[in-house]
Amino acid sequence: MSNEPSGTLDQDDPRGPAVDPSTELQQYPGFTERMDPRPDHGEDSYTGHGRLSGRRAFITGGDSGIGRAVALAFAREGADVAIGYLPEEEEDGASCLELIRAEGRTALAVPGDLRDEAYAPAAISRVLDGLGGLDILVNNAGYHIAQPNGLPDVDADQLRRTFETNVYGTIWLTQAALPHLTAGASIINTTSVQGYHPSRNLMDYAATKAALNNLTVSLAEMLGERGIRVNAVAPGPVWTPLQPATTTSEKLESFGEGTPLGRMGQPAELAGAYVFLASNDARYVSGEVLGVTGGTPLG
Repeated sequence: MSNEPSGTLDQDDPRGPAVDPSTELQQYPGFTERMDPRPDHGEDSYTGHGRLSGRRAFITGGDSGIGRAVALAFAREGADVAIGYLPEEEEDGASCLELIRAEGRTALAVPGDLRDEAYAPAAISRVLDGLGGLDILVNNAGYHIAQPNGLPDVDADQLRRTFETNVYGTIWLTQAALPHLTAGASIINTTSVQGYHPSRNLMDYAATKAALNNLTVSLAEMLGERGIRVNAVAPGPVWTPLQPATTTSEKLESFGEGTPLGRMGQPAELAGAYVFLASNDARYVSGEVLGVTGGTPLG
């Protein structure tokens, strides 16, 4: 198995790099170092420009995939970063913390399960103690599992887990963070192209992402008077540990081929969208859902 990212991203052709997603399936939640090819989080390609200097960020699902790419980019932009992840994801969590510290920034582990309502206030308290405050909240953690036959395959346990992780956890964490956010703070939710174009085998997941799109707009309207911006990024198919841990081999073989660019995305290709929305470059942007979908239109 290769420990190198699957391709470089510093090229002009938006079609590349091509990746064969033939990695072996894993048990949920999946692990980065066991993927072949390994996702590119921007380790060798993302260059910071001080756009988040002095900011303090908390990223859920920050151990791997999109969350890890965002954590690395934020650190290279000058932010101190706390990451949330499931306790069983310690392997990926520890390696992401090393990436943040290598940039000379404070890195803080905040493991726990978003489905536990008590996690949210405890996590925010730990972030405030460890970073000295909170300026950017990225609600990125998510759960899905494919259902080959669609709705008939969605049982009660799966439905609860999907909604409690994706929707309840986002609401609880945002509620806990709000008293500590001041003017200039930014909340960024990770939604999905699935919130606009739901697949039959991801019906419950798609419903949660549509809910988060709606929540993003509502929160932006509510918090605008406080100078707090709320936006979202809607990824298309992206190569993360969630894919081999929750998707069938048949789906992985064609993962991302249905996009206009004809391929899946790499986590590093999402990071710039989060940096933009968190930075002063987007100080007049709120209530937006920014699609990074390989060309698939939102709406």
